[in-house]
Amino acid sequence: MTAQILVVVGTPIADSLNHALADAYVDSARAGGAEVRVIDLAVDPIPAHPRHRDELRAPRSDADRPLDPDVARYIDDVRWADHLVVFHPQWWGTVPAALKAFIDRVFLSGSAFRYREKSLLSERLLTGRTARVVMTMDSPTFWNRLVYRGAAEASLTRATFGYCGVKTVGITRFTPVRFSTAPTRAQWIAQTATLGRKDAARIAPRDQVEASVGA
Repeated sequence: MTAQILVVVGTPIADSLNHALADAYVDSARAGGAEVRVIDLAVDPIPAHPRHRDELRAPRSDADRPLDPDVARYIDDVRWADHLVVFHPQWWGTVPAALKAFIDRVFLSGSAFRYREKSLLSERLLTGRTARVVMTMDSPTFWNRLVYRGAAEASLTRATFGYCGVKTVGITRFTPVRFSTAPTRAQWIAQTATLGRKDAARIAPRDQVEASVGA
């Protein structure tokens, strides 16, 4: 079975460096044999901020509020994927609001994780998947580490992916964007294409992983 990769471009601004990086990754992964879906938050609808508590959980019965159609499609894409790749710029030390809105409305109780009665530990419903984060920023890496404490990366890899059972296999930081030259950006794009090719070759479809675990 072909590896299934979901790419999320987490910036609301079209034709950005993140789009060039994502395009290179997607083309390379597809050339390597992977099936790739793309959610581009500069083009695809950004989920609205939740106005009701039940918008933060998957419907449990027909009596519950139904999912927004775009949110339902995004949830299906996440559950379809063996591997999630998020491209985003660092804004104010963390992720753009568009990407945060996507996370808030898509990684829901009942679909990405499930609360357990009388326990502080939740059930991880996305176990068996992997993730990669590619982030552009202007801050030096030491500043991001010492001052921001890696807040953008931690919010994705630990507070979101890890909480839901997704294992992060790599974080790539490209900086500084503001003073980068065309040759430097071309090198970043080539590096990202290499990641796409390697991921396509590395990722084992979940049915194979589950079969090996049960063997």
